[in-house]
Amino acid sequence: MNTYGSIGVYSPLRKCMKKTVLLRGVSALNTYSEKTSLVGPSNVDFPSGDPGMYQLDITLRRGQNLAARDRGGTSDPYVKFKLGGKEVFRSKTIHKNLNPVWEEKTCILIENPREPLYIKVFDYDFGLQDDFIGSAFLNLASLELNRQTDVTLSLKDPHYPDHDLGNILLSVLLAPREEQREVFQTQSLRLSDLHRKSQLWRGIVSITLIEGRELKAMDANGLSDPYVKFRLGHQKYKSKIMPKTLNPQWREQFDFHLYEERGGIIDITVWDKDAGKKDDFIGRCQVDLSTLSKEQTHKLEMLLEEGEGCLVLLVTLTASAAVTISDLSVNSLEDPKEREEILKRYSLMRMFHNMKDVGFLQVKVIRAEALMAADVTGKSDPFCVVELNNDRLLTHTVYKNLNPEWNKIFTFNIKDIHSVLEVTVYDEDRDRSADFLGKVAIPLLSIQNGEQKAYVLKNKQLTGPTKGVIYLEIDVIFNAVKASIRTLMPKEQKYIEEENRLSKQLLLRNFIRMKRCVMVLINAAYYVNSCFDWDSPPRSLAAFLVVEDMLEDEEEEDDRDDKSLPRSDKITWLWYCTSGILQEDSEKKGFMDKLYAIQEVCVSVQNILDEVASFGERIKNTFNWTVPFLSWLAIVALCVFTVILYFIPLRYIVLVWGINKFTKKLRSPYAIDNNELLDFLSRVPSDVQVVQYHELKQDPSHSPSKRKKNNPG
Repeated sequence: MNTYGSIGVYSPLRKCMKKTVLLRGVSALNTYSEKTSLVGPSNVDFPSGDPGMYQLDITLRRGQNLAARDRGGTSDPYVKFKLGGKEVFRSKTIHKNLNPVWEEKTCILIENPREPLYIKVFDYDFGLQDDFIGSAFLNLASLELNRQTDVTLSLKDPHYPDHDLGNILLSVLLAPREEQREVFQTQSLRLSDLHRKSQLWRGIVSITLIEGRELKAMDANGLSDPYVKFRLGHQKYKSKIMPKTLNPQWREQFDFHLYEERGGIIDITVWDKDAGKKDDFIGRCQVDLSTLSKEQTHKLEMLLEEGEGCLVLLVTLTASAAVTISDLSVNSLEDPKEREEILKRYSLMRMFHNMKDVGFLQVKVIRAEALMAADVTGKSDPFCVVELNNDRLLTHTVYKNLNPEWNKIFTFNIKDIHSVLEVTVYDEDRDRSADFLGKVAIPLLSIQNGEQKAYVLKNKQLTGPTKGVIYLEIDVIFNAVKASIRTLMPKEQKYIEEENRLSKQLLLRNFIRMKRCVMVLINAAYYVNSCFDWDSPPRSLAAFLVVEDMLEDEEEEDDRDDKSLPRSDKITWLWYCTSGILQEDSEKKGFMDKLYAIQEVCVSVQNILDEVASFGERIKNTFNWTVPFLSWLAIVALCVFTVILYFIPLRYIVLVWGINKFTKKLRSPYAIDNNELLDFLSRVPSDVQVVQYHELKQDPSHSPSKRKKNNPG
């Protein structure tokens, strides 16, 4: 695959050379765009002191002769519009087409018409970094007001200026909008905040992947190992793999955020998992959300294009809760009426109203100090990204500054009180992916309301410090009953962006963690054995009484044990299955296929070690009171269960539980199975997560204000 737009690791010298070439290319593109755009000279003299508000209506028509970026000689193009370094529009993706037709309309509010509109075209690659096709500039100052104009822009790549990358056809209309200016002044919002409104989700699309029917067989045994990929804009999900079946039963749920009022199109592709080689494509389909009514669950049977079979989905569109960005002058919690309304909304009196709305989060991103210099000039262009699960908002960019001030307020609705707030600082680069500067992860339950704190930025793995601190003030209001009930439900999945990769350090770390868990079990066995050696007479006497009581029920348990396989038979059966799988996988494979298979096995072992070690660590951390809320919840649940057992015989409880299990599929055929105990443990952090969430202490000597006091000169 062509990788013109791919990003690598640059040395400072290479980065300097690249930025020099980039600046020259951008300048050339700007000049070229002004010459080739089919736009006459402007008949309006825009005031320089106080520019008015303008509305730019753009219709993205089509592309012509775009560059091929895929192996098949085609591309999957989509277009981005950027203004002032920020994305203000993104088109849908047209698959396998070098002459795509979009016919999409968008409206952009312009503060300074002298600032050009930057247009970038990419080739979409699922699960990989999208390839850059080309870019162009639209000179807004050359547009005539109140007149629709057709524009043809030639795409260029600053690194390959001689390549013909195709054209983009637009229809544009620029008109003044003075009345819009007054609206934004009353709301105390900047224009850049309006552009970020396109990143604020306006609804939730809940998709339940039920099953597949009569899928295409892709393996030699006449079966497939299917899984499904979903994409809505930049949001991606991947289902679990169902081995050796043409009629898989997934029963998985995914939540997407809807950013556009008119809906959107969800791209769905089905793949067959192949160890050691590229996964086979089974088929694709699309869900047009604009055709579905809101606040209603739709059962869809989607026939797969370019393949066989169909998928059965449940799709529900619901209205969104408040997710906003504002300046510090607009503060919800400082207004007594709004604060009282929020407190009332999450009071114990409304514990059973809207169970998904657990709480309210307000984050003030104030400033950062002593950030890392990412540019060759010794400066950075930092902006901040605030994430809560799949909610993702960002600040504006402060250019050429290592001590930026953002002074922004972000508000979120909390669906799970055990979520972790992630705040990441990036350096903006015009034509490349942003450079990472630092990150912090803050569990919501560890937040102290209304306290402005300086958080030391960490590296990408959140294992150690990096340069700089960020100042945040966070407030959390939630309903404890709703939060407790939500703890026993499945945890929300995050967008899947990359596959797990084999890492020697990660494999060794997971092995050590697993070894610790095994040592705990061995020590427990030694402890039990010491009871029989009478090292401690009181302890041995207590163990003797317990064993005597257990022997009374031994006869009842013997019948159950006889029905199961002996341990030796289980081991033999497990070894037989494993050897059969290994023998089947090793047949008719080349040397490279075997290497890939070994790598796949190592990744699986790495993940299994992580899961098992995390499970043991979560049990330990529950008893260690690592998260007091969860430990108290476990104690309350045990006390309630004890009281119930006191008044209701155990056989009745087991009877009710069994009836509920057997009738669950009848009452709710498409319900997703879950285990309340495992859902509870998934909220307890493992030892690795405890390290990631640990707050580092700030070194006073590294503070810029401290250095200024120590060295006034």
